Amino acid sequence: MSQTPQLSVVVPVFNEQDNVATLVHEITAALRGACPYEIVYVDDHSRDGTLAALQRLKADVPELRVLHHVTQSGQSTAIRNGVKAAHGAWIATLDGDGQNDPADLPKLLIERDKAPADVKLFAGWRVDRKDTGSKRWASKAANAIRSRMLRDDTPDTGCGTKLFERNAFLDLPHFNHMHRYLPALMQRAGWKTVSVPVNHRARSTGVSKYNNLNRALVGISDLRGVAWLIRRGKVTAVEEIAGASGQPDIVDAGVTEATGAAGPSGPS
Repeated sequence: MSQTPQLSVVVPVFNEQDNVATLVHEITAALRGACPYEIVYVDDHSRDGTLAALQRLKADVPELRVLHHVTQSGQSTAIRNGVKAAHGAWIATLDGDGQNDPADLPKLLIERDKAPADVKLFAGWRVDRKDTGSKRWASKAANAIRSRMLRDDTPDTGCGTKLFERNAFLDLPHFNHMHRYLPALMQRAGWKTVSVPVNHRARSTGVSKYNNLNRALVGISDLRGVAWLIRRGKVTAVEEIAGASGQPDIVDAGVTEATGAAGPSGPS
């Protein structure tokens, strides 16, 4: 890469050896010429040939970087470690199973470019899901419960296709499974979010790493925790006081009281 990436595409993977090459080449086809970019794969200690496949791809895809978890740590940790290592000011994420379509990434970039500056997350919305009936039903029920509890005005938080500002993401509280609650967490920090319809594809190879039961069990605890964070959060505008001859400046950042992390200015 001759230019500093403007966009980093972070892809967490676990046991996806047969999906890696196709998805990497789809990402390069979608983004070459659109903007300087890099692809950051985070292998969550796969037990198959995923890491070897990624190492082979590095020889042909100069934009590709590969991180490897020494111990399996989960999807949220993989995403966060990928974002921390990323060089781009904006991050796009895709699931590593190939069901998210990289051709949607330019669409998200167009939405970002025409949106106000306080929109920091563009969340994919799978309007025509290609999952089993039971999985679609479970997701619909979970989205309804989450929406009622968190009031995040987001029809689909489980879609892996997302675009967000790196710094805004790193200011969010981190916990396991937090990637499922990014719209609510961004809104808690004072930012705005937008849902964008995206394509969804059937899995062509490999097996899902989740089932309806384990999603439901962890979801109950997570929802209660995120609801607590929202209740306890507070965003405060900050002034930097100038000298006697100058005027005070409003700093475009606040403090999210519950975490002590920097956040945007906005109503408390």
